[in-house]
Amino acid sequence: MSAIEQCRSAALGGHVLRCESCAQTEIAYNSCRNRHCPKCQASAAKRWLEARQSELLPVEYYHVVFTLPAPIAGIAYYNKAVIYGLLFDVAAETLRTIAADPRHLGARIGATLVLHTWGSALTHHPHVHGIVPGGGLSQDGERWVACKPGFFLPVRVLSRLFRRRFLEELDKAHRAGLLQFFGDDAQLADAAASADWLAPMRKCEWVVYAKRHFAGPEAVLAYLSRYTHRVAISNGRLLALN
Repeated sequence: MSAIEQCRSAALGGHVLRCESCAQTEIAYNSCRNRHCPKCQASAAKRWLEARQSELLPVEYYHVVFTLPAPIAGIAYYNKAVIYGLLFDVAAETLRTIAADPRHLGARIGATLVLHTWGSALTHHPHVHGIVPGGGLSQDGERWVACKPGFFLPVRVLSRLFRRRFLEELDKAHRAGLLQFFGDDAQLADAAASADWLAPMRKCEWVVYAKRHFAGPEAVLAYLSRYTHRVAISNGRLLALN
């Protein structure tokens, strides 16, 4: 909070700009560059966006989203490094595995993934957004394999594999002692209690979204760039200061 309060004020120093022709002088105070600040990181986000746009291929692109169920999102509060890491790794593995299957695409693909931990209502809502080209390299690397027009990979198949692999890796992390549990979740430190807690999540639907973005990959990247270098605070949400 102190960084936001002091941003672009004399507290952080600054520099003076003086026109050599008319001698007009302007004082510019330094910014805090804290990623929680609604004023800062715009230039960093712009650089990220330009770098990602330079990587785009002249093919269709698809917007994919992998979302964690609410109970697992709950324990992610105090196991961020482990669970967010698994979310990235398992989402990427799921995409590569299903895409490599000859029954679906039979190609090696790549993806750009961005983590979001909150939703538009500012609730804790961990999910990964991805932008994925509609195709990939053949297994021998000699040719481009395109997906069917308007259809990337079956979301039901992606969802099933994502659910199975995430729960497998979460169980491994639990047995390795990498997870911590507090408050109402303290009993989950016990292996049997944890297994009972996970059982319903092996049967419920896990949300995976995959659609072609009609505005093009540039629009998806622009949307993601607004999250890569900032968090939930924005000028529109700051109601008062005293």
